[in-house]
Amino acid sequence: MHRRPVASSAPSSKVAASRERRARRVNKLNNGGGIRNTNGHLPHHSKHLSKENAMAMGPGKRVLLLAIGSLILCLLLVWGGALYNVATSSGDSDGSDSSESGWKLGRVSLPKNVLRRKRNGPSGYHSEPNPPEGLDVTNKSPYTREALEKNPYLGWQPPLVPSPLGSSFSWRKCFKASPKSDGTDQPAGCREHPSELGDAPKIEKDWVPDVTMIRKMLVHGEDRDGNPFPPPLPEELCEDIGVSGGKGGDINKRCVHESMISSKGELKSTTVTISPSNHYEAKKGKNEIEVPAPKLMCLVYTMANAHANRIRTMRDTWAGGCDGFLAFSTESDPRLPAISLKHDGPEEYTNMWQKIRSIWNFVGTHYLNDYDWFFIGGDDLFVLPHNLKMYLASLTHKDGSDPKTKEYFVGRRFNSGGNDYFNSGGAGYALSQETLRKYMTVKDDARHCFAKTHTSMEDVMIARCLRHLGISFTDTRDAKGRERFHPFAPGSHLNWEPPGDDEEPDWYESYNKEWGILRGKDCCAPDSVSFHYIKKASMVRHMQAILYSCDRSN
Repeated sequence: MHRRPVASSAPSSKVAASRERRARRVNKLNNGGGIRNTNGHLPHHSKHLSKENAMAMGPGKRVLLLAIGSLILCLLLVWGGALYNVATSSGDSDGSDSSESGWKLGRVSLPKNVLRRKRNGPSGYHSEPNPPEGLDVTNKSPYTREALEKNPYLGWQPPLVPSPLGSSFSWRKCFKASPKSDGTDQPAGCREHPSELGDAPKIEKDWVPDVTMIRKMLVHGEDRDGNPFPPPLPEELCEDIGVSGGKGGDINKRCVHESMISSKGELKSTTVTISPSNHYEAKKGKNEIEVPAPKLMCLVYTMANAHANRIRTMRDTWAGGCDGFLAFSTESDPRLPAISLKHDGPEEYTNMWQKIRSIWNFVGTHYLNDYDWFFIGGDDLFVLPHNLKMYLASLTHKDGSDPKTKEYFVGRRFNSGGNDYFNSGGAGYALSQETLRKYMTVKDDARHCFAKTHTSMEDVMIARCLRHLGISFTDTRDAKGRERFHPFAPGSHLNWEPPGDDEEPDWYESYNKEWGILRGKDCCAPDSVSFHYIKKASMVRHMQAILYSCDRSN
């Protein structure tokens, strides 16, 4: 075997020099880069402190180091949060100071920073309105950031101020006020006092109201603070309540029951079930057909002193059944909504026609193509909107027509003599879209459409103007001859009797002489549409309770 030769114990000079250089590099890295302190010792880094040296620092130095470390950590967190905020938010487009806290909207605070980032599926992001705290902005909610920016009063609702009497408060007290009351004499709990409504916000000069706001609130079922809308009505309103709050003499409730009047569907329904044969002298046909509900805008003329009681009560009861609702008043209030329009002549009953002209002109200018039908009446009118939509849909289905292209003038027809037919303004009347479109072309005709006339007979004036256009009234009775549009309260129709031989003639009998008046329980169709002279807000709530929330079998 051959043996490996033993290496020489004295390496060559080149090998030795190389090993020495490597050793110096390693030592340099291990001893602080070879730099020594003034005392000749190698410097020490904190991570290399021995236990003895660390103890020698003392508690003061350790506390100081801990404080400095904490401060650095806080600064890093603040810096990181600022970067995130910049990356996920949008600054003010108007260049205003973004440090402002934002603006208040009722009980909802709307910050200026209106956008946030939201995850959209497994990948990708999109900007979405950032909801005020506690505000529901699900897909079903109308109170989105965009909607509130367009209409800051969407979802607004006056507070329900409780009575100081607590559970001993009776709604019968609310019926004791005069029909002309503005609510200032009403006790807390009646939902009528002007202080609960407060002052009306100011509006812009050319403001055009959002007439869909009440409908949106009704469909959603809550106001923007999460309270039920419409506000629930107490069970006490289901009891027999007379006109002045007594426990007897509730003739309105008796008429509703005896004539079997009811709403034929929910206020928020988007369909109606019609009976095309349920028209006076109509041909027999299919009994019931479900069709889409026509789009209906309801118009109410009023005064500012009725905002807190009559208009608020309409808002809280039947108004949401209309797809659009707008009050025309002596003062604008975007919360209701109500608008004040200029018209020729003074604001008084004897100049009602000029006020109605301004209403139709405004509606025809701004809302003509948005709705199929336009229904108008006073602030003492009670309406069943679903029944109205059902009748209007049944009418056009029977005729095979479209209200967008066919002229209709619908209401409670009267004849004051000769060929002077008109629809009662008290009972309310409806124009189809095409009728309003044609009226807009002749509205300033002084000869045929009385553009300069000052009179209280607005219903007669509009009828004469439409007759000039070849548009006549529609017979709105049901198949049994019962009326749907009513110029009086339910009890007045139920108890109406013709005057005796020795009594003064009755204008109501005279105006209906051509077709007669059915008496008793046949006075009113089960699918009645409207009732006039419901002047007390408390009576409107009472009728709403009877028709929508009370147990009819009790």
